[in-house]
Amino acid sequence: MPVGDLSALRIDDHARKSGGSRWTKLAAFVVAVLVIVAGIIFTVKGRRQEVEVITVHASSPQSGGTTLLNASGYVTPRRRSTIAAKITARVEQIYVEEGMHVSQGQVLAILDRSDYKVRLASAIADRDSANAQLADLEVNLTNAERELRRTQALTAALVNTQQALDTARTLVQSYQARIAQTKRQIQAYVTRVNVAQQDLDNCTVRAPYAGIVVSKDAQRGEMVSPISAGGGFTRTGIATIVDMNSIEVEVDVNESYIARVKDGQPVTSILDAYPDWRIPSHVRTIIPTADRQKATIKVRISFDSLDPRILPDMSVKVSFLDDKVPGKTTAPKLVVPREAVRTDQGSPVVYLLKDGGLERRAVKLGELLGNDQEVLAGLMDGDKVVSKGPEVLRDGQQVNIRQ
Repeated sequence: MPVGDLSALRIDDHARKSGGSRWTKLAAFVVAVLVIVAGIIFTVKGRRQEVEVITVHASSPQSGGTTLLNASGYVTPRRRSTIAAKITARVEQIYVEEGMHVSQGQVLAILDRSDYKVRLASAIADRDSANAQLADLEVNLTNAERELRRTQALTAALVNTQQALDTARTLVQSYQARIAQTKRQIQAYVTRVNVAQQDLDNCTVRAPYAGIVVSKDAQRGEMVSPISAGGGFTRTGIATIVDMNSIEVEVDVNESYIARVKDGQPVTSILDAYPDWRIPSHVRTIIPTADRQKATIKVRISFDSLDPRILPDMSVKVSFLDDKVPGKTTAPKLVVPREAVRTDQGSPVVYLLKDGGLERRAVKLGELLGNDQEVLAGLMDGDKVVSKGPEVLRDGQQVNIRQ
């Protein structure tokens, strides 16, 4: 058999090297494309990764006066009372609900009066019985005095003995003593009647002043008591009433800045519920004691005029203002919370909320006003800035606003 020539099956070395080079270049190109695509996807995902932040509005406290200090606190009433019963009894009727306006002296609840009615009736009966005894004694005294006068006349005529005169006189004095004792008993019975009547009156719970019921603390059929007796089965209050004409703002001011606050100082109050409503107010009083734990002093602020939208326990931010100097106007200042200002490469920046994303903005800072920072340039009134969020934020990052 003929033998084939296998040398014809060899691959030319030049062809082998050129083909391998083409495959290597193609593989490198594919890897490079994949890396670029992966980088783009990672970058986009990184930019679109949403984080939760809290935003606030950059605001101007008020024109026409310089802001000396900013603080936050709560609306609180000076008169807020939980109305309790003076006696221990079961609630028979209750006439109030949350949100109801009540006037001074209005009946809030009626307690079980059956036992107190019986006690009052018993005291009245004892009093009436003593009055009847007094009337009988007074009749007998009148007769005894008449007999005494006869005896005195007969004794003077030497008809009766001295003994008969002494007996008649003793009988008159006895009736006089018994009448005096009965009168004192009647006074005691009258006092018992008054006590029983007061106990009965205490079964009617009335409003001590005009206000609004903010809490209904007892229901019909429950036991109420002025003291905590009977464990969880006994209530100590009927309802809680707030005098809406006494609401004010209570804030804690750092003792380092209390020198900037004085009585009667003008204040601008802004409720968190109505951030665009600036309420003219003034300092009513500075509580003359400090909290050593927090190093703060309480300041109470009164509203210049009250409004039904102002409710107890609302959060409020206040700006203490300097008195306006005649002939001098001060440009409004923009303020943001101190924590909204960040440092990037040694320069102050804030992050604005724009179309659901973040925009890095360099700012020029002014004075530090309590818990707020004055911004002289870089922001406009009403801009939304991030006050709380992750330590690291990026320009263009998508965020969710946390309420």
